Amino acid sequence: MNIFNIALVSTFFPPKPNTPERYCKLCETLDRRQPDLTLFADEVHKLHNLAAIIRTCDAVGIPEIHLCNPDIRERQLRERSMGSSRWIDVKQHDCTVAAGKTLQAQDFKIYTAHFSDKVRLYHELDYTGPCALLVGSEKQGVSPEAAEMADEHVIIPMQGMVQSFNVSVAAIILMEAQRQRQVVGLYDRNRILSNERPDILFRWGYPELARYCDERDLEHPQLDDEGQLIDPKKWYNQVKALA
Repeated sequence: MNIFNIALVSTFFPPKPNTPERYCKLCETLDRRQPDLTLFADEVHKLHNLAAIIRTCDAVGIPEIHLCNPDIRERQLRERSMGSSRWIDVKQHDCTVAAGKTLQAQDFKIYTAHFSDKVRLYHELDYTGPCALLVGSEKQGVSPEAAEMADEHVIIPMQGMVQSFNVSVAAIILMEAQRQRQVVGLYDRNRILSNERPDILFRWGYPELARYCDERDLEHPQLDDEGQLIDPKKWYNQVKALA
């Protein structure tokens, strides 16, 4: 048996199965995901802040966020977010503006926490349609280019001596988005495309195996209706034949 086979057997087989209760929880969580709600982190560089943002996004049902800081790697986020990153798809970009315009072309509105002459109170905006929250770096805030690209600038009223929140502004605004979406029933029905569900549930249920497949461009094994791998030995033999 070569090194490839030894590593595969020792790491994944027999794979740890989903329990019925856990698989049901995964399905229920996926049913509440909001594919038309997302977040941009524009040059946020502190890992603990990014980890907090990821945890907040998971809490409000955001399936995918956009990270515009090429110096941050996904592995670093996994280590700091206490597991939350496994439930969130992190898309990395070199340019916030280019990534934002791509979303705008898909009818997303970009809302950013930024003070300007067109600023509005955060709770005055409509978060029930496709929208993305843009938050800026810890010291500089949102870049001028990103602010210009945004559709709306928002602020949170401050009643004390401090003039601004840190990136925890994301939690405050996203909770308002969650409230509005709950009112109109967007959490009450599945909104994830049917052809995307199997892949997401596989990644959630078998993260190590999914990572192994992705690194080698291997087809994911299928799951049955209870979240178990369908004939894992057959899939393993197919993989072994390609080694």
